[in-house]
Amino acid sequence: MSRPMEEDTVKNEEEEFNTGPLSVLMMSVKNNTQVLINCRNNKKLLGRVRAFDRHCNMVLENVREMWTEKNILPKKLFSCTIIIFLH
Repeated sequence: MSRPMEEDTVKNEEEEFNTGPLSVLMMSVKNNTQVLINCRNNKKLLGRVRAFDRHCNMVLENVREMWTEKNILPKKLFSCTIIIFLH
């Protein structure tokens, strides 16, 4: 009895990966293209996606981590420094 439900779940998941928002990640895996990921801590990751799941957990390779630091000068002028961390 549980067999048809499992098959339906697998079919729905495959359809979401091919037509839904996750299709962008699927195309990145197939074409080996880079993606830019914005993280919650305002950092960005640029790399290639090797694998992912429906929860957006990802296996990345050749990743560059980027962020900006703002320094406040005494005269209220801002300067930005871009830092790139290579893994």
